Amino acid sequence: MIPESNITNIMELTKDQLISWLKDHDIETYRAKQIMKWIYFRQADDFNIMTDIKKEIRQLLSLNFTIDRLEKKQVETSQDGSRKYLFKLFDEQCIESVLIPEKNYYTLCISSQVGCAQGCRFCLTAKGGFVRNLTKGEILAQVRDIMNGLDDPEKLKNIVMMGMGEPLANYKNVVGAINTITDAECGLSFSNNKVTLSTAGLAPKLPDLNQDANVNLAISLNATDNKTRDMLMPINKKYPLEILLDACRKYRLPPRQSIMFEYILLKDINDSYDNANHLAELLRSIKAKINLIPFNEYEGSEFRQPEEDVINNFREILRKNNYIVITRRSKGRDISAACGQLRVRAAISNNA
Repeated sequence: MIPESNITNIMELTKDQLISWLKDHDIETYRAKQIMKWIYFRQADDFNIMTDIKKEIRQLLSLNFTIDRLEKKQVETSQDGSRKYLFKLFDEQCIESVLIPEKNYYTLCISSQVGCAQGCRFCLTAKGGFVRNLTKGEILAQVRDIMNGLDDPEKLKNIVMMGMGEPLANYKNVVGAINTITDAECGLSFSNNKVTLSTAGLAPKLPDLNQDANVNLAISLNATDNKTRDMLMPINKKYPLEILLDACRKYRLPPRQSIMFEYILLKDINDSYDNANHLAELLRSIKAKINLIPFNEYEGSEFRQPEEDVINNFREILRKNNYIVITRRSKGRDISAACGQLRVRAAISNNA
């Protein structure tokens, strides 16, 4: 539970909520833009340094709000340059975020929940169970705090909500955070087409997301029939492929945008010639591109990664069916930061 307090982390407020608070205290509403610029553009941690705001307003803000940072409990760096951040929250719970180096920029993978309730069998994060939703401020702080530690924050170009948790199961806080991340005037000023939300398939939330946020959508699909997907992803028993794909067909997309379908390749489970052809048929009526992810093996896993020739053949079948196909080679594997491997290590958590 979030502790009750008269003092609130100001990053929990939306722009409209901050404007409303200012009105209630007879303060000019244009101050909201000034305050948010200080927090998100200038990385302010103290209201007293906001020198273009009257002293009495700064004092009132200090009495009612904080500007919180997350505690960096640990930072691990992979051989490939990826960095995994272990953040400790106010209630001693921990979350992880991963900074991924590309050719000349970074992608940041952030979490939306402490743990995950979806129970996907291939995902190491799911084995730790679900604890709670992250607040809007905790989601935003992952981006803001990591940017603050970079030599060149401008090199952080992409935000992907593919870390711990199911974003659509924490809908209000995730959408609130997205809208601040993409706010060019008062937020973190990321382009909408540089922010991606990945879901395991909470189909009823897709129309809401379509209306409330303008970001890239990724669907964690991983199977071409309900029997296999039921086994891999329990959410499919509630929202089977027919319901999920129908919601995807109805999802309104800008002219040049497609839905990204993520497909984790599991040896002898979903990697056959027939699976590839069936996948091509399933997505035929959707503006789709496909992200093939060879499974990241970890100790104790029941699944294995297919051989290279199987991966290549699967990809070529999809390309011959005129799909854009990306084969994602996960980074950060030596620090358990690869796809599906985010979790708080028990030894670290217990000593927090």
